[in-house]
Amino acid sequence: MRKQVKGIALLIAVMVFSIVATACGNGGGTSGSGGSVSVGIVLPTKDEPRWVQDEQRFKDALAGTDYTTEILFSQGSSAKEKENVETLLNKGIKILIICPQDGDAAAAAVEAAKKDGVTVIAYDRLITNTDAVDYYVTFDSLAVGAAQGQYLIDNAKASGQPLYLYAGAATDNNAFLFFQGAWEVLQPKIADGTFKIANSSEAEKLKDTKDLSRDQMSSIIGQVTTNWDPNEAKNKAQTHLTAAAADMKGDVSILAPNDGTARSIADVFGSDSEVTSYVITGQDAEQASIQYIIDGKQSMTVFKDVRTLVKDAMGMAVEVLDGKTPETTGSYNNGSVDVKAKQTDVIVVDKENLQKELIDSDYYKAEDFKGL
Repeated sequence: MRKQVKGIALLIAVMVFSIVATACGNGGGTSGSGGSVSVGIVLPTKDEPRWVQDEQRFKDALAGTDYTTEILFSQGSSAKEKENVETLLNKGIKILIICPQDGDAAAAAVEAAKKDGVTVIAYDRLITNTDAVDYYVTFDSLAVGAAQGQYLIDNAKASGQPLYLYAGAATDNNAFLFFQGAWEVLQPKIADGTFKIANSSEAEKLKDTKDLSRDQMSSIIGQVTTNWDPNEAKNKAQTHLTAAAADMKGDVSILAPNDGTARSIADVFGSDSEVTSYVITGQDAEQASIQYIIDGKQSMTVFKDVRTLVKDAMGMAVEVLDGKTPETTGSYNNGSVDVKAKQTDVIVVDKENLQKELIDSDYYKAEDFKGL
């Protein structure tokens, strides 16, 4: 009897070990058997809808190929990002697709990948001050900012309209490109008095300078950064409105860098009785912001069809794995080298065209929204 019990216990132990080993080898169902992974992907955070959507799209983009992927999130930490890259290198990846949390800090991680012979593709955000980046897949970031700036110009109500400036994170190269694109469009209208800067003394000092140096942009962004954090954006907007004189309220224009920050800033401006109306920009076409646009609480968003960006990034990875040279459309200097890039176009979306661009294109479903 004891031998039977021991035999059954041993069988159960073997079965449990087998199940655990299989689960570990499959990396949660996204990588291939035996733990081998072809394409490692590192994204910034699971706390923003954009990156969660990208996760599934990357999986879908590789479906039907012989290659495998594993996707890890850095949760806003450069240390976690480096750890994620090391984890993927240990799984034998051939391609690393990475959207850095901090462009400079990510350099060490991709240099480790390069030493292992891994092809590095910077995704959406450029990794800076290293020669270890092979390709960059991105939207035209200058065009994003230019579209935001032009929308504010097209919808200005009167001369001398207060202009509130906000930017992304000072650690993100894209934040500089978005701001540069917007500034180059807005600056002539600031200089001629169409807009008056409401919340940045550094921008006021530079209002007659169209082409800003990196240091000059840094001085402005340092005052108006949101760090891509909606709560920080909300707090800054509250501080700015509390300090604003009456002539800096009324009808106002607001350069908000993305949708998450735009909604927070819009809530603050919308609750101030001395703000008669506001026009506010956004970026990413997040579902919550499309509802805000329908409800008249956000003016526009810059639609970056991440389906195309994901397809471009994964298509580039597959071409490299197949021994081919990917097609590129330009290059970006990252402070160390000119990185070959593939750019994707962007589209301005507001209440007038959101049906055509977002619903008819199957990016969203009509039933996702109220009052459409």
